[in-house]
Amino acid sequence: MTPVVLASKSASRQAILKAAGVAFEAVGSGVDEDAAKAALLARGAGPRDIAAHLAEAKAIVVSWARPDVIVIGADQTLDLDGTLFDKVESLAEARARLLHLRGKRHLLHSAVVAAQAGAVIWRYQESPKLRLRDASDGFIDAYLARHGDALLGSVGCYQLENDGVQLFDEIVGDYFAILGLPLTPLLNLLREKGALAA
Repeated sequence: MTPVVLASKSASRQAILKAAGVAFEAVGSGVDEDAAKAALLARGAGPRDIAAHLAEAKAIVVSWARPDVIVIGADQTLDLDGTLFDKVESLAEARARLLHLRGKRHLLHSAVVAAQAGAVIWRYQESPKLRLRDASDGFIDAYLARHGDALLGSVGCYQLENDGVQLFDEIVGDYFAILGLPLTPLLNLLREKGALAA
């Protein structure tokens, strides 16, 4: 089998691959995501393009050092009416984020790229659409209290894989793409490249 490396320390992405039975090694990419985002925004890139660029950068950087493996890079951005939102740093900011998203539809642009020896061999992107229902302040506060700092790892400050699903009244798109790794297309690629049993 061709070895697989995930160029990400994301616990969510690692859990998705493990649950799917994919053998892989996870490594940090070393890509300065903040600097890359700032440069892309300065050039007028939108949230969808930024997700694609960062996923590719992560995959390529790691594949230079590991040319004998398939490297998977992934990124996700939150897009509200064309505006990019980054992760927050405190529960107070998480509360403000959820209140800001309440009653509105947003997109989660999930990009995944595979690279070998410094070259992209495959790319895929999906943009699920979600709408936070008009939840009460009390419901949002209780959700934040139950999950605490764990929510800071999500750009939307919610986790669909737990009772965060109750924050929504509309979800259109692939579950795994919402979690940050479009899985079925990736599994198809890994089978095609000999990294999974056909």
